[in-house]
Amino acid sequence: MKKLTVLIAALFALAAPVASFSAMDHGAHKQGSAAHEEVVDGVKATFSVISMKEHLKAMKIEMPKGMKETHHIMVVFKDVKSGKALTEGEVKVKVQGPDKSEQAKGLTGMDGHFGADFNLSKKGKYGVMSKFQLKDGKVRSARFWYTVK
Repeated sequence: MKKLTVLIAALFALAAPVASFSAMDHGAHKQGSAAHEEVVDGVKATFSVISMKEHLKAMKIEMPKGMKETHHIMVVFKDVKSGKALTEGEVKVKVQGPDKSEQAKGLTGMDGHFGADFNLSKKGKYGVMSKFQLKDGKVRSARFWYTVK
């Protein structure tokens, strides 16, 4: 029960600062900078990969023991024409690690962005593949490589 309480507290601690990244200029911060950005069928998708350990350290919070997820992957969607944030829909991400292992998760809507935590603990190149269906009903996809050094 104590571990669960610590985990929930850590997640809440991450939620507000991570959500604020979506409002920031993505070039302004190192660890949370845009890992990939592309326009897909009228929607600009901006993906960021944030080291949870470094983010928590900056907030003077220790990483909860036993937590396997090392990075938060988030995506912000904007309508290209209006610049308006698109915050409703369903987003799925599959990450293939350097060892060919796979993790697949649905991203949760979080205060202006969608996000989930993944285990990117091995050094090397990760393939990040996403499919998303926003409020307009169109299914779109984006993919990119992310390197953990």
